[in-house]
Amino acid sequence: MTHTLLTRCPVCSDTLTITKLQCNHCNTVIENEFELPKFHLLSKEQLQFIETFLVCRGNIKEVEKELGISYPTVRGKLSDIVQALGHDSNDKTTMDERKIVGMLERGEITADEAIKMLKE
Repeated sequence: MTHTLLTRCPVCSDTLTITKLQCNHCNTVIENEFELPKFHLLSKEQLQFIETFLVCRGNIKEVEKELGISYPTVRGKLSDIVQALGHDSNDKTTMDERKIVGMLERGEITADEAIKMLKE
């Protein structure tokens, strides 16, 4: 019986490390400290979003329709995933996007204004 790979400690939520691999055919065991692939560090929701994004061939309008979410929300989810994969998301573009989404959420700008600002 196989189980889904755990990537977070159930006690403290820190990242787990793989320390043992075993062949079920010949019983070879390899013990060491192995890194998890980056995508295993993403949440189930983030992986589902990536799958939808890929099925939609990266077309944000299609992702909006498929998931029933707005353009700024799609962009925000993409930025969160980029950051979760360990890439720098503190660049000016990401900060500007978050600022625009915040303004939209507070009702300071309309959705059309936010979309225009994000496309610039």
